[in-house]
Amino acid sequence: MKAQNISFLLTDIKRLMRREFLKSDLTMTPMQARALVCVSRGEGIRQVALAEMLEIQPITLARLIDQLAADGLVERRADPQDRRAYGLYLTEEAGPCLKEIDTEIERVREKACQGLTEAQIKAAVDALTIMHTNLSTDSSI
Repeated sequence: MKAQNISFLLTDIKRLMRREFLKSDLTMTPMQARALVCVSRGEGIRQVALAEMLEIQPITLARLIDQLAADGLVERRADPQDRRAYGLYLTEEAGPCLKEIDTEIERVREKACQGLTEAQIKAAVDALTIMHTNLSTDSSI
């Protein structure tokens, strides 16, 4: 494969993995699942920071968080350092939901990696990690 095709391949793989994820019995969208996982990795995160991480507009995230809060999975708490801001926290009900998300992620990952050896998977992850680092450290933004 030529190096110039890698971005198209990565985009297509992401699309196909998302499509496979949608086959699950989860009652939430992939974006809701991503948001919930991100909150679980950094409880107390502010909505603005989460919106940047998910690359969506803050108003879009606000509606998404409203839905997760209505479902009893997250809650907004006042930030003790900034009374204008709120941090996002998981509720106890989020635990089983996160386990279901992990199960689906693992199912999709296993399907995507069928036929690959552990060494091939490690090499791919190592290469993608380097690419991620290269693109994440762009100081011109």
